[in-house]
Amino acid sequence: MTDNNIPPLASLEYIPYIDENGHLPEQWQGKIGVYAVFDNEKVLQLINYSRDISVSIKQHLVRQPQHCYWLKAHIIERPNRTILESIRDAWIEENGAIPVGNSSEKEKWNDPIDAKLAMTAEEQAKFTSLTIDEIGQAKLLKNVARRVEEEIFTELKARGVQVELRFNPKLKESGLLDLK
Repeated sequence: MTDNNIPPLASLEYIPYIDENGHLPEQWQGKIGVYAVFDNEKVLQLINYSRDISVSIKQHLVRQPQHCYWLKAHIIERPNRTILESIRDAWIEENGAIPVGNSSEKEKWNDPIDAKLAMTAEEQAKFTSLTIDEIGQAKLLKNVARRVEEEIFTELKARGVQVELRFNPKLKESGLLDLK
């Protein structure tokens, strides 16, 4: 450990994002701490902190499945934003560069998935036409969200994920996907 009991990121063990049984690491369920996400080549993608690391890494997996292959984490006993931010900042400094998930792609890692971005030209035209009412728009957005949801689940299934994941059904009518 270094000063202030901050373990260097390099000293922590890589944990597979998805184990051989298709599950995410269970040792962090309900645990408060700082975690780092790495891609398949072990290139750092994101450093974040959470009151429940398990919930956060599930969200990242559905939002950025192509970048979630390895994890490192440090658990603390009591929630303390100052300590969590200090660890996060120390790890970013140790990395020598701000990970894309903490900078240019922050929204992709942390915000609900905007399925509207996947609308076809035909869907966009229908959505903006004067002949469709709010109920019709909500129905259209829900169908687009379901299509994007299915694409995500297909990609995760191909990776062997066996964890049950469920998106909030109320958000689909707005064209958004976020785990429930």
